[in-house]
Amino acid sequence: MSRGTDLRPIVRLTSTAGTGYTYVTRKNRRNDPDRLTLRKYDPIADRHVEFKESR
Repeated sequence: MSRGTDLRPIVRLTSTAGTGYTYVTRKNRRNDPDRLTLRKYDPIADRHVEFKESR
């Protein structure tokens, strides 16, 4: 396994609006050791909502 995949794992961001919509992204473990929370667009809810990292 390469060092790059250890430092930047692939994470799934799930919508908090309850629509089940997800984004897949990478995060830097060194800068964000905690769970990631981003505000992104949910096309099912048709608005911007918080997306939280689910493992």
